[in-house]
Order: sequence, then C-alpha cells, then structure tokens
Amino acid sequence: MPKKDRSRINLIKIATDLANQHALWEPLVSYDSAARYYVRLAREQQFEAWLLTWLPGQGTDWHDHGGSAGTFITLRGVLTEQQAEVGYGPPRIIPEGRELVAGTLRSFGLRHVHHVSNRGVEPAVSLHVYAPSLVEMHQYEARGDQLHVVSSQLVGVSWLSLLTGRTPRLP
Repeated sequence: MPKKDRSRINLIKIATDLANQHALWEPLVSYDSAARYYVRLAREQQFEAWLLTWLPGQGTDWHDHGGSAGTFITLRGVLTEQQAEVGYGPPRIIPEGRELVAGTLRSFGLRHVHHVSNRGVEPAVSLHVYAPSLVEMHQYEARGDQLHVVSSQLVGVSWLSLLTGRTPRLP
C-alpha cells in the first residue's frame, strides 16, 4: 500500500512570501464601488491564494470555508474580523471584533466562521491563502448570538458571488 503524503503546508510562510512579492500583487490592486474586488494570485495542488480589496463599508457575510484552513494578511489599511465560537450546536458570535492593521497576519483552522469588513475610512488590501483550495462555503445568518446556515455554495460563480456580491473575474 503506498504511503500517504502527510506533509503539512505552511500557509503563514506562503502568505508572507506572496505578500513580500510586491511586483506580483501591486499591479493587480483595483477597487470597485459596487463590491469588493478580488483576483486569484496562485493556484497550486495544495493551496490557492487570492488578493482582495475593500473600500470603506465593504465586507463579507458570516461564512466558513467549507473545510479549508486559511491565513490572510492585511497589506494596506485596516480590516475588522468578527468570529464565532464553533463547537457543539450552532456557532456563537464572539462579541468583540479584532482590528487587523497593515502587516497583521491571521490564521484559522478548518472550522472557522467569521466575517471581515473595512470599517475604516481608507481602502484596504488583503491576501488570502487556503488549503486545500476552496470547494465549498457556507453562509450564515445571525439569530441573537447564534449563527445558522442559510446557504451552501459550491466552487464557482455561486460562492464567489456570495463573498463579493458580483460575478467573478477569474484570471
């Protein structure tokens, strides 16, 4: 029986290395007043990376990453992340948000539920790395301090539209 490859991918190193390649991502920075702008930076066998931009007031709905772990780094501006405690039963909203200033790196595991937004007055840019590549996401609705799944999206237009509110522009 062949051995399984159990090597772990270092999402922090990948995100940091990509973030330091300014010539790779800076020419791709663009802003869209209707919805967050995004572009895929890399897609490898073990991971994928995305560049997202956020004008003031833009953000995601509550969502998970369908079993993918991730790391993201704020490249410019300030983002705010609010997360939920995931255990038995519906996820519970943790009231305190966390500010992610430029240079802040945030990693999460396979069962992370959160929403991210730009509550500041300046545009923001972030770089996100997921492993394995995203194939499914779930959107949640808040009912009191609990979150309930309202939709499941498979890879493609449906999940990109869920996070951005518009039709994707894939490279």
